[in-house]
Amino acid sequence: MAARPSRIVVLAIVAFAAGLLLARWLTLPPFEPPRTERATVLPAPRALPPLELTDQDGQPLRPAFFAGHWTLVFFGFTQCPDICPTTLATLSQAVAQLRDLPAAAQPQVLLISVDPERDTADILAAYVRFFHPAFTGARGSLDATDAAASAFGVPYAKVSLPEGGYTLDHGSGIFLIGPSGGTVAYFSAPHDAATIARDYRVIVAWTEKQR
Repeated sequence: MAARPSRIVVLAIVAFAAGLLLARWLTLPPFEPPRTERATVLPAPRALPPLELTDQDGQPLRPAFFAGHWTLVFFGFTQCPDICPTTLATLSQAVAQLRDLPAAAQPQVLLISVDPERDTADILAAYVRFFHPAFTGARGSLDATDAAASAFGVPYAKVSLPEGGYTLDHGSGIFLIGPSGGTVAYFSAPHDAATIARDYRVIVAWTEKQR
């Protein structure tokens, strides 16, 4: 039977490996995000897991939906009294301000419902297309909704109303997914169309330079 390495040898190997990792980290160039007004740019795109969602036409929302496109993602629901319609109207205005960009650089917009019990495909279709004919709505089972919200780090909770029924509290941030299918940036509220459009242009131009 071969002799087991001593603890000192094991510790020496671990220390050597840690030293190599530290040296590699120290030689990496520092992360210098572009200057934005409200958007937070991530050091590296954060990959998304597969989402078990379907769009307003009943088609699976596959990774190909994101691939090769810039996508602005917002979580909400159709019976939302204020934040959701205001945000979608703002996104519609921002998209209009970006129409001069090349087609490949213009963003698509995705609303992911946090209320799949009431937001049927037909209701979602009418809702998102009211704000823009090209907007996409997506829904899934309760478990799939939880998984999607967790993937983006979006909090949400059902809240009972005194008169009966319920509403939902949810995060109001907007996520920017890059052509590689990973989260590139986060737009925090309050949202302004012109600010989103300006930050979007900066992020897209900066990302292209990193390639």
